[in-house]
Amino acid sequence: MLAIVAPGQGAQTPGFLAPWLEDAAVAARLAELSALVDLDLAHLGTEADADTIRDTAVAQPLLVAAGLIAGEALAGGVPFPGVDVLAGHSVGEVTAAAAAGVLTASDAIVLVRERANGMAEASALRPTTMAAVVRGDRDEVLAAIEAVGATAANNNGAGQIVAAGTAEQIAALHENPPAKARVIGLSVAGAFHTEHMEPGRVRVEAAASGMTAHDPNTTLLSNADGAAVASGAEYLARLVSQVTSPVRWDLCMETMVDLGVTGILELPPAGTLTGIAKRNMPGVELFTLNTPDQLDEARAFCARHAGVRSTEEN
Repeated sequence: MLAIVAPGQGAQTPGFLAPWLEDAAVAARLAELSALVDLDLAHLGTEADADTIRDTAVAQPLLVAAGLIAGEALAGGVPFPGVDVLAGHSVGEVTAAAAAGVLTASDAIVLVRERANGMAEASALRPTTMAAVVRGDRDEVLAAIEAVGATAANNNGAGQIVAAGTAEQIAALHENPPAKARVIGLSVAGAFHTEHMEPGRVRVEAAASGMTAHDPNTTLLSNADGAAVASGAEYLARLVSQVTSPVRWDLCMETMVDLGVTGILELPPAGTLTGIAKRNMPGVELFTLNTPDQLDEARAFCARHAGVRSTEEN
């Protein structure tokens, strides 16, 4: 059983799109997406520095566009055919929504434009940030995050929970880490997936209200609770509410295990989610797709893991 996953904000690195844009057709496709978000995504994905692409208003459209152009090159179009399970981490859920046919690629990139701009505006209202808490006892980590008034915004499974809150709250967590745990500041500009992002949620809701959502063409998992969502309208509503709600990637992985996933391919910029899966999903084969010269190998990986249902549909 094949799962394709899309990473979230923080996965981007300077120049990561450069190899993809050597193909004229891919470059033209990226130009189309750039026009919809009023950003030069080619420049941002090839020449911009780390500080520039760290900006929420830039990073989120760049990540979704990267997932779309690489996924289209891999699968031959959107929605992706022959995939048993789709999921995305945080903003990667927008990529997954397009991959599953819930949203058109155009609507997905417009939605992420509004999400990114809304969250950037919310982040500017008050200094907020996030930090990963690695290792330590899970209950003790959660208690320490709660003690400083912060939120466990991302639960990424064994060994990593991400705290989010005001700059003061996260500073207090750095000063008082849980036993046997390490607190690592993240290169993000806001407390994502917390109440601090409410202005962003309102903006995403307004954008989503004018979009038509179709039911997914395959099993599509939600960050809210790891559940498979069969209704496109419900999934779109969850994309809205997820702006201010914690990401339960741990539960998404549990669902993948329960479904019998045998192979996970991560879209570019790949490495984050496969790294988490390596720690939490032993025995599952992993593929990090980062450059177009991997496409033939990636297609062979997909063919090897695609389940009976997907094979019949193709």
